[in-house]
Amino acid sequence: MNVNGKAYRSIWLNKNGWSVDIIDQTLLPHEFTIRTLENLQDAAEAISVMRVRGAPLIGATAAYGLALALREDAGDGNLRQAAEVLLVTRPTAVNLRWALQRMQRALEVLPPAERLQKAYAMAADICDEDVDINHAIGQHGLDVVRELWMKKPPGTDSLHILTHCNAGWLATVDWGTALSVIYQAHDEGIPVHVWVDETRPRNQGAALTAWELASHGIAHDVIVDNTGGHLMQHGLVDMCITGTDRTARNGDVCNKIGTYLKALAAHDNNVPFYVALPGPTIDWHMDDGVNGIPIEQRDAHEVTHMAGRNARGLVESVQITPDGVSACNYAFDVTPARLVTGLVTERGVCEASEAGLMSLFPERKGLSI
Repeated sequence: MNVNGKAYRSIWLNKNGWSVDIIDQTLLPHEFTIRTLENLQDAAEAISVMRVRGAPLIGATAAYGLALALREDAGDGNLRQAAEVLLVTRPTAVNLRWALQRMQRALEVLPPAERLQKAYAMAADICDEDVDINHAIGQHGLDVVRELWMKKPPGTDSLHILTHCNAGWLATVDWGTALSVIYQAHDEGIPVHVWVDETRPRNQGAALTAWELASHGIAHDVIVDNTGGHLMQHGLVDMCITGTDRTARNGDVCNKIGTYLKALAAHDNNVPFYVALPGPTIDWHMDDGVNGIPIEQRDAHEVTHMAGRNARGLVESVQITPDGVSACNYAFDVTPARLVTGLVTERGVCEASEAGLMSLFPERKGLSI
């Protein structure tokens, strides 16, 4: 995607050929800063504090993190230890485990002297594959948006889409998942307007999704998280679409906290609720997302404090709660499959069920849980 006329991915190899550059998302939208990762600790820290975030990008960063670790020691012990360090940085997003397992399986069978080159090549492949997957997700989701637009009465000015959190190119290597659909609809000429949930407590919608949409020239309004139900009651939302950090094989989807409430409101008001996801986000070993997906709990500081730009143009953090208050910070919730209209994948759109997913990924049939 483009930032001030320059094409970017969210992660790329530095010009020195071995370190890795990322966009520090903790500073957006007020500062666009590129940070360089030079070792395993840099990669682990970037994931854990959310300099990079979004399931696909977390997986890509972990892949490069493993390559950086092998620069120091390509032996069996360091390979295992580095994977363990990266695996615990974020417990919910399944792409992290998927990328690390894919790397480990390929690297363990090689002599240590051959591992480093292979690790960098595999990390690059994971990134390129993610871009292709997300573009395909947008193509299949475009069919859904096009059909909804064609059903609107003549003279309708916009198709109103509500999204939650950030499932754009910043959450992936490029294109995004849910926003890939919106980008491609806009580029085709469908007049989309996006309701952007602020997405407390880290405000990924207000900070990141709004920044992305503005950069692409897409009409949008930021709304507080609890506005969605009101908009749906009054016919101001034509569809909802979100991303997901992990999807169970039964179609349950785990996404940023507050997604479940949007799905309930959509169900109550007959608003289509779609979830866009790449194949690597599906956890084929889990058949009950509500009871099985581990939900990350993050630092209470994210709830009690908020960052923003003050009147002098300086970015600072301010406390918004009384002194000494306790806060609980669940980062995700799980939306049951029954509330999901359809899953949008790189292979097509299916119902949110095991049968639906198996129809698109038949090679997974017979896989033991």
